[in-house]
Amino acid sequence: MRVGIEEPAVALLDGVSRTAPSIWTRSYVRNLLAGDLACAVIACETVIGTRLWFGAYIPGSEALLGLVLALAWPAAMALGGAYRKRVHGEGTEEFRVVFNGGLGLTAAVAIGAYATQTTIARSFVMAMFPLALLLTLFFRYRLRKRLHRLRQQGEYVRQMVAVGHREAVLDLVLQFRRQPHHGMQVVAACVPEGRGMDIDGIEVLGDFGEVALAVAKVQADSVAILACPELDGTALRRLAWSLEEGRTDLFVAPALLDVAGPRISIRPVAGMPLLHVEHPEFNGAKQFVKVLFDRVVGGLVLLALAPPMLVIAAIIRSTSPGPALFRQARVGKGGVEFQVLKFRTMVNDAERLKIELLENNEFDGVLFKMRKDPRITRVGAFLRRYSLDELPQLLNVMRGEMSLVGPRPPLPEEVRQYGEDVRRRLVVKPGMTGLWQVSGRSDLSWEESVRLDLRYVENWSLVLDLQILWKTWSAVTGGEGAY
Repeated sequence: MRVGIEEPAVALLDGVSRTAPSIWTRSYVRNLLAGDLACAVIACETVIGTRLWFGAYIPGSEALLGLVLALAWPAAMALGGAYRKRVHGEGTEEFRVVFNGGLGLTAAVAIGAYATQTTIARSFVMAMFPLALLLTLFFRYRLRKRLHRLRQQGEYVRQMVAVGHREAVLDLVLQFRRQPHHGMQVVAACVPEGRGMDIDGIEVLGDFGEVALAVAKVQADSVAILACPELDGTALRRLAWSLEEGRTDLFVAPALLDVAGPRISIRPVAGMPLLHVEHPEFNGAKQFVKVLFDRVVGGLVLLALAPPMLVIAAIIRSTSPGPALFRQARVGKGGVEFQVLKFRTMVNDAERLKIELLENNEFDGVLFKMRKDPRITRVGAFLRRYSLDELPQLLNVMRGEMSLVGPRPPLPEEVRQYGEDVRRRLVVKPGMTGLWQVSGRSDLSWEESVRLDLRYVENWSLVLDLQILWKTWSAVTGGEGAY
């Protein structure tokens, strides 16, 4: 599948101009259609071939039905919304719509066969569709990663005009620059003061009444409206009308930041569309599932890694004086302190030496970080680079003090410096990994790490946990931001 599907997709992508978003979008959709169809055909042929291998009789009508179902696979993806451009490059959303499309077709075939009393080989429902789903997810994952790499090189990027106050525009610009894989680039701005000083290199082309002119001048294909009181419902409606003719996409950022996904829905009330925001669930069935997942998966991983952990402990003891494990007071859920376990990566009197090094702190917040901390041993530097020093925290997970995924466990002295907003991190259990680790780790600023932790608290789910665990592997093996 790598040769037959991925390479044609890449070839088509490479032939698209970066200045024509609509062209590369159509090309990307064609690649998705071709890949989804190929995945379904491969799944069908694999199932039929396997049955023939075991001596089963396959009538021609059944083989034909398999090909028809393979042709129906892209249609099911389309009904699930898997070809909408808003899911291009967005992993969680794309996985969700692909899964829903595959599940919908499977249910439709099963129910249709039962209602019409049609005899259909169970292999189609029990084997072909699950295999087609796995192949489709893998294909889309590879194609999406290719798209992300091209976007980081400046290709296939949507040109955007940001509308709002200077501080909000600057924040948006910096966010897109930090995460270029989303494919958004601010090329101009409109602010209440009108033309004037640029915003970190972004030209200001006018005020809120000149948005359509700014879009035409820079040939932008999208507009981002940031939260500001000057743009009420009437102004937004008129702005949307002015962008209709050019088919310019309009994005409106809600005033409530870092809340997304299933918690937000639009509900019409008295003829007005109201944004309904559900409260995050920190108790109940979802929390029970998370605890169960932590204990089961954590226990299995601990059992599998017990031998190498014993080897690491022996190496630490033999290369520097002191214990193999390092215990430190950390603050967990609800502000309750506990003893976090880590492999010792520093000299034995590291806490005493920390006082002498405070003036060399390279972090911009309440944390203490040094890229070349003299207290770290040679073995410790290796363990830190690949986060092996964190493995003993599996014991904290089994004791219920930590979770596999969550905000980083802070020190008590850090918590004492927290403001009211930052203390929001303490409403969930701290984690061995989290959004901060898969987004840059120690290379992040204090404000950025706090923002990521708060985003996790507001939007946590088991699906998000699985996604973070998946990304943790590449973040750890890359060793970026670990020191």
